[in-house]
Amino acid sequence: MSTDARYARLFEPVQIGPKTAKNRFYQVPHCNGMGRNFPSSMARMRGIKAEGGWAVVCTEQCDYHWTSDSVREIRLWDDQDIPMLARMVGEVHEHGALASLQLVHMGYYGRNLYSRESSMSPSGRPPGTDFPGYARTMDKQDIANLRRWHRNAALRGKKAGYDIIMVYAGHDISLPFHFLSRRHNQRNDEYGGSMENRARLLRELIEETKEAVGDTCGVSVRLAVDELMGESGLTCDREGRDIIEMLGELPDLWDVNCSDWSNDSVTARFAEEGFQEDYTGFVKQLTSKPVVGVGRYTSPDRMAALIKRGVLDMIGAARPSIADPFLPNKIQEGRIEEICECIGCNICVGYSNNSVPIRCTQNPTMGEEWRRGWHPEHIPPRGTDDKILIVGAGPAGLEAARVLGKRGYDVVLAEAEREPGGRVTREAKLPGLASWSRVRDFRTYQISQMANVNLYLESRLGIDEVFASECSMVAIAIGAEWRRDGVGRAARDPVPGLAAMAVYTPDDVMAGAEIEGPVVVYDDDHYYMGGIIAEQLRAKGLEVTLVTPGAVVSSWTDYTLEQGRIQAGLHEIGVEIIPLHSLHQAQAGGVTLSYAYTGAVQEVAAASLVLVTALQPNEALYEMLLNRQREWADHGIQRITAIGDCFGSGTIAHAVWSGHKFARTLGAPEYERDEVPFRRENMEIAGT
Repeated sequence: MSTDARYARLFEPVQIGPKTAKNRFYQVPHCNGMGRNFPSSMARMRGIKAEGGWAVVCTEQCDYHWTSDSVREIRLWDDQDIPMLARMVGEVHEHGALASLQLVHMGYYGRNLYSRESSMSPSGRPPGTDFPGYARTMDKQDIANLRRWHRNAALRGKKAGYDIIMVYAGHDISLPFHFLSRRHNQRNDEYGGSMENRARLLRELIEETKEAVGDTCGVSVRLAVDELMGESGLTCDREGRDIIEMLGELPDLWDVNCSDWSNDSVTARFAEEGFQEDYTGFVKQLTSKPVVGVGRYTSPDRMAALIKRGVLDMIGAARPSIADPFLPNKIQEGRIEEICECIGCNICVGYSNNSVPIRCTQNPTMGEEWRRGWHPEHIPPRGTDDKILIVGAGPAGLEAARVLGKRGYDVVLAEAEREPGGRVTREAKLPGLASWSRVRDFRTYQISQMANVNLYLESRLGIDEVFASECSMVAIAIGAEWRRDGVGRAARDPVPGLAAMAVYTPDDVMAGAEIEGPVVVYDDDHYYMGGIIAEQLRAKGLEVTLVTPGAVVSSWTDYTLEQGRIQAGLHEIGVEIIPLHSLHQAQAGGVTLSYAYTGAVQEVAAASLVLVTALQPNEALYEMLLNRQREWADHGIQRITAIGDCFGSGTIAHAVWSGHKFARTLGAPEYERDEVPFRRENMEIAGT
């Protein structure tokens, strides 16, 4: 295969101890909500990455002792855990990639809800979460035990077939990192005090892992070299640098990043691609060993430049490998325009943090590789001669058209507006969300290359136009609108008094409505929209008060690692925040709020009110068509269905998934109503 000369260096082999990576693409560890609860899904998902060209494919966090029990991750406590992990190795090796095992002991972050063991720390302290308890101080025997446990786990990893064993000291959730940190380590023995002493445990773990498995396995270290906390934590120009200077030649590879997880996986809303270079760029200067770094890289030119400039030896990726598991192959094959770029929304993180298989806004097959048998690149050809009409070119309609076109169906895609994209196009104009336009752009480009898919803009269809389309299958994908009556999670009935003042929704704000201040933004949605609308209005110079029934602003974004940044940002720009209050009623000149716990009311003066409460499906056309079902056959229509937000409003990721599901399963045998339409993991019942 001939590789574009601009990217040839990305496909050079890299030596990692006794192992050789076939190219410079390295899928760093990432959580996925599958773990030991869904091992088949986890293994197939990793195998797809290997098939897509990633030279190294890492596990997620692997707990190696029951004193660090995270419940949802994989574990390697003893030999009975080996077969499950070996399954992933087999999937990865099938495609010529190296499998890497991330061994983790979380120390005081380990809640140990299953094992009920006390958590440990270098110096006694409360746990890293709001669970009650205390992490006891480790004595010398505890440290010796930890070293033995880690060595035994490395040997089990070797037995399972892993090529690289990772010593993990990052993200502020690992015992080796806790020993490195002055914040966590107040010991006065040989494991505390000086940087040399605080790095002793990490040194021992590296050396002992190399002694145990280094003959056949590479040994890597994942280290956070900066915590973005200033002098309160490790910094790249001080202690982070000191650690690399001391230990730089010990492992076979360095995987470096920023801590904590919310910094390492910061969303596109708050950081540009490659922002970590300013913090990790020094590492390569201090070691002869290969260096991996991350930065939500999606541009092949940016990747190649990093290698040529000597900043990195391998391109690390978690989220870009989720959005497009075949990114390396597409670069090598010259299919740059086909790369499905990560938008940095962290919906993947959000669902992993809810302990369910991750999903992706860009890649609707993520998490469905084993469960439904969905492959991101291979889709079965059409099974019928149907011609399909899709009404609405938002995220669901575009994805449905893309997949149907790829399957070989003739597709007519009608969009009422001047440009496609629906809510994606509108929301991508909000502060920090420009990258979300990639959802639209990837699909419109794909569609533009298909002669069998015709997109018609400024084409608003009604019943007569649908009937006249000469299409046998119809999908209604005309999205949803934000409610104007205040009904949401807190209110099941319309809020009284709304007619007395100027009331708007996010749709109005995104359409450029002239809104008079002061303005109250009432957020009963709890995802990103309420906070970002407040930010948008404040940027226009309006006095803004954000009211929410939640305890904090945009509470669901805690799962996507954004909540702290959102709330801090609103404070910084002068948005007043009133949490734990519901909208009781509106009246001329303002609103009345009700306190969540006592019902006590307070008034807030406002000229305008923006309601961010719930998306309501635009289902009128669909319902009218259903009411005239007897006429379908007269017009050659066999089936009409609603997809995306028009069927059930939710995230953009769900809309894309809905469109994909419709298109991929069209023509497949219908499931019986009570038949589960996907495979499930059925664990053996343990013997007594």
